Amino acid sequence: RLEGCRVTADAVLGQVGDGYKMAIGLLNEGRIGIGAQMIGLAIGAFDAAMPYLHQRKQFGQAIADFQGMQFQYARAAAEIEGARVMVYNAARLKESGQPFVQEAAMAKLLATEVAQKVSSQCIDWVGGVGFTKGLPFEKFYRDSKIGTIYEGTSNIQLATIAKGIQSKYK
Repeated sequence: RLEGCRVTADAVLGQVGDGYKMAIGLLNEGRIGIGAQMIGLAIGAFDAAMPYLHQRKQFGQAIADFQGMQFQYARAAAEIEGARVMVYNAARLKESGQPFVQEAAMAKLLATEVAQKVSSQCIDWVGGVGFTKGLPFEKFYRDSKIGTIYEGTSNIQLATIAKGIQSKYK
């Protein structure tokens, strides 16, 4: 409890009364970083799975050569790239001093969803061994979940996005 606590003027960050606004501003900026982290996670899982798909043989050929598998990893790569572009755009807007809150929320939302989907798919691709602690896939999968929670849950991102859309069309 901080009742009766006194803070000297030289220890105050920003202006008195602006604490909430500062905290929200930091959260908005942090969402770009979380998006980037989740893109890195998705790439890490993807890069760990792809050699396995080329080494593992079924019916006399690498499983990476089956068209159904090709469609899956092609879509995963496209989704990773789409999320990466959104994260880069949010960062570009922030760095250039332009409004970026809605774009940061969109980037974080998409990047965390892509990280969860891709890390889960990678476990599917490598089979049961993907869920053991001897390989990195289960950790990628576990780590992807936290991205949907910190710096605002996915529902908070959706609320932020909806608020921006409402203000544009009201």
